[in-house]
Amino acid sequence: MTSASSPTLLVLAAGMGSRYGGLKQIDPVGPAGETIIDYSIFDALRAGFGKVVFVIRKDIEAAFRETVGARFEKRVAVDYVFQSLEDIPRRFTVPAGRTKPWGTTQAILAGAGVVHEPFAAINADDFYGSESFRVLAGHLTSGSSDYAMVGFILRKTLSDFGTVARGVCELDDSGCLKSIVEYLAIERDGGAAKNVDALGKVTNLTGSEPVSMNFWGFTPAIFDQLRAAFETFLEQNGSDLKRECLIPTTVNDLVSAGKARVRVLTSEDSWFGVTYREDRPRVVESIRALIAAGAYPEKLWP
Repeated sequence: MTSASSPTLLVLAAGMGSRYGGLKQIDPVGPAGETIIDYSIFDALRAGFGKVVFVIRKDIEAAFRETVGARFEKRVAVDYVFQSLEDIPRRFTVPAGRTKPWGTTQAILAGAGVVHEPFAAINADDFYGSESFRVLAGHLTSGSSDYAMVGFILRKTLSDFGTVARGVCELDDSGCLKSIVEYLAIERDGGAAKNVDALGKVTNLTGSEPVSMNFWGFTPAIFDQLRAAFETFLEQNGSDLKRECLIPTTVNDLVSAGKARVRVLTSEDSWFGVTYREDRPRVVESIRALIAAGAYPEKLWP
């Protein structure tokens, strides 16, 4: 059983922003210059989270601290850890020509040295909604040793401007994760959806599937498991210039091997995010609507 102390929020903000065309983590979307991260931390604090850890790249540290981190350092304990291409076990080497870090499993693993309590891991560029943080905080402070995930409905998470990567979930009768398959190129297909992989194989989806948006709840026990999974990944894929060790795949492997149980929590909140630059106006409009409905103040930080 785990401690019921305040959970930590681990914010994965090291993404390159390659499809978006810029450093989307610090792009303002709120009326007072707030970023999506601002709304996530605002929701996390009112849900009872007690610390924030940002996973960033060293080359964006100065801009990130000045533009984002400085707003929170007087309100909550803040720490920074770094994801880098070179941060791999000594027996491995980075292949010539590889430029991107190794994916979200490595990003979460970067927090191992500073996170010692139950924690949530989120993407910096996804808006999850206040109810999502409340239900996950409830799980993380319950003393359960189970991991958790907040699930969203696939069709509510698609972009009108290109393909998206999503972890499509299958649940067992108790509401726990049975399997999760990471699809990297999902797009709308009428009222449904489809994924077309690099070889042209089409997987048809209804659009009603629960999906992972990388809103996870873990105990510190996950770090040893991630470390082992990352080493296995490097053994099998370490010479690949682009393949990433993604947390949905890692969690699926743990569940399949009987090494983890993941409760899938549900929220009525709408998810939205910025995958492409063209997504940004919709995010701005959606936040405006939430402010008008009284869900958020006009200015988050007085």
